[in-house]
Amino acid sequence: MPIYEYRATRSTRACSHCRTAFETLQGIREEPLKACPKCGGPVKRIISRCRFAVVESSDRNRQVESKIRDYEASGMWSHAAELADKHSEKIKDKGLKTRALDNYKKAGYDVDTLLKHADAIND
Repeated sequence: MPIYEYRATRSTRACSHCRTAFETLQGIREEPLKACPKCGGPVKRIISRCRFAVVESSDRNRQVESKIRDYEASGMWSHAAELADKHSEKIKDKGLKTRALDNYKKAGYDVDTLLKHADAIND
């Protein structure tokens, strides 16, 4: 079901809910709302800015991600952490680096010590 945004047509007859945009789930075939569900004031559907990005991933990245998931599913946290850590350095992915740190922590490593060691190497 798509999410639609609405805003009051007249701010003088608007409550705090519809004075700024609010979102609602509606079926594609449903009629647009004509009134605010809180105050009953008139509203109009507005065009939302797009909030997604298409991220293309290489075959190698997909293979590594799959292997990391396999290690995590098997409880092999240190293997998952090491693979994620090395790959995050190659592709400069901060999200993957954070995932590696989480996996190191699950494996029982002291993450603060690892971060200090990494900082010392990078200096």
